[in-house]
Amino acid sequence: MNTSSPNLDVSDNADQNRFELRLNGDLVGILGYYDFERATAPNRPVVDFMHTVIVEDFGHRGLAAVLVGGSLDLARRRGWRVRPVCTYVQRFLTAHPEYNDVVVPLASARRA
Repeated sequence: MNTSSPNLDVSDNADQNRFELRLNGDLVGILGYYDFERATAPNRPVVDFMHTVIVEDFGHRGLAAVLVGGSLDLARRRGWRVRPVCTYVQRFLTAHPEYNDVVVPLASARRA
């Protein structure tokens, strides 16, 4: 077994409303989300991706892209639609049109 290879894992911590990126088991990043429309649209809820944070010591290594891509993959599997509030997520989506099927435009009106 090669222990020098980094082990990256993106998981959902629903109790904290965030996706977490772990590197070799250590928490190195989070993507906070807000499930504003889950109760009103249980079949295809709209979830706002609010803010992406990577621990400073691990910045500039592409980990934010791993976190956002993994979070979008999980959202797609759950049938969520994502409203990209976070500017990093917006830039990521511009570079990765393969996620267009899960994206709801930021300007979409919210129903009360």
